Formats: sequence, structure tokens, C-alpha cells
Amino acid sequence: MNFNATLAIIVVCIAASFFAWNRKDIYQKWLLNPYSIQHGGEYWRFITSGFIHSNYSHLFFNMFALYFFGQNVAYYFGSNGEYILVGLFLLGVIVADIPTFLKHRHTPHYNSLGASGGVAAIVFSSIVFDPLNEIFLLFIPIGIPGFILGALYIMYSYFQGKRMADNINHDAHLYGAIFGVVFTIILQPDAVSHFIEQIKQWKLW
Repeated sequence: MNFNATLAIIVVCIAASFFAWNRKDIYQKWLLNPYSIQHGGEYWRFITSGFIHSNYSHLFFNMFALYFFGQNVAYYFGSNGEYILVGLFLLGVIVADIPTFLKHRHTPHYNSLGASGGVAAIVFSSIVFDPLNEIFLLFIPIGIPGFILGALYIMYSYFQGKRMADNINHDAHLYGAIFGVVFTIILQPDAVSHFIEQIKQWKLW
């Protein structure tokens, strides 16, 4: 039986989230708390925070995106794609949280959690490979090409991160997306020329 990295990550995220929801002490220990990392050396939080979620909807939307993009990315990376996908996800979670850690390492009460950094890395890796793949959003009847939605997502995350008007860690979305692009280009340099050729062929109508 072949290893399916996408399903494995989804199962671990669901199991970790449900376990943490029922163990408040574990939930608190697994959150990304930059202050505890800086002053207590609790570096595991960079990993554990990427597998737990705040509620059912938070978990559902991250796993929904992971399910639809993860298997495509594993396929694009070839024979070792499933294992590369795991690396992309884990590194995406960690790298996406580093700016947040640096920004809030002296703020005791700041916490964040969720797989958003890793999921964003996977989604944007998929966009590099297949920029014209149409992505359908809820309540929008037409598909939006991935490279356009990706650009809008980057701008939205950047400005929302600057505003800090909600409790969502938009910085993790932004840096996870950027990491996904860089990771893909490093491992598959030919993806750049392939990306450009596909964009050249795109027509609005």
C-alpha cells in the first residue's frame, strides 16, 4: 500500500486537534507562544501549533484546502513526492511562524495555532506547477485561475497583517505562501519556465 502524505497529515491534524480540545493543559502547551519559546526554550511549539486548530471550522477549511491541493503537489514532485510533501508542510509551518515569533517573542499573552502556514505553502506550490488551474470559492460561481487568486491572497494577507484588526495570524499565511513558492523553485527550477509559458497562454476570455 502506497504512502499517502496528504491523508496522513489530515489524520494527524484531526487527531491532534480533538486530543488538544479535550486536554486544556495539552492545548496550552502546544500553542505557538513566542514568549515561552524565547524565554522557556519550548521550541516544540513551532511544530505542535501547526497540528492543532481553534475550532471545527478552522480545522475543516485547512483540511479541505490540504485535501484538494496536497495530492496534486505530491504528484508534481515525482517519485518522492509524498515525502517531499511532508517536508514542505512541516517546513512551511515552521518558517511561516518565524516572523510571528520574532515580532511577539516578548509578548507573554500572544498565542496562535493552526496548519495555515503549511497549507499555504502547499497551495502556492500547486500554483507554481499549475497556475491556470481554476480554483472555486464558496458562493462564487466561476473559477479563478490560481495565479490571480494567489496574487490577491498575498496582497490581502500583507495588508491584514499590517492592520492587525483580527486574531488571525495573517503573517503565517503570507510567509507560508512565499515559502511554498521558494521551496518549489529550489527543488524544481524548471517549474519557473513552465509557469511562464502557461501564463503566456492564458486568455481572459
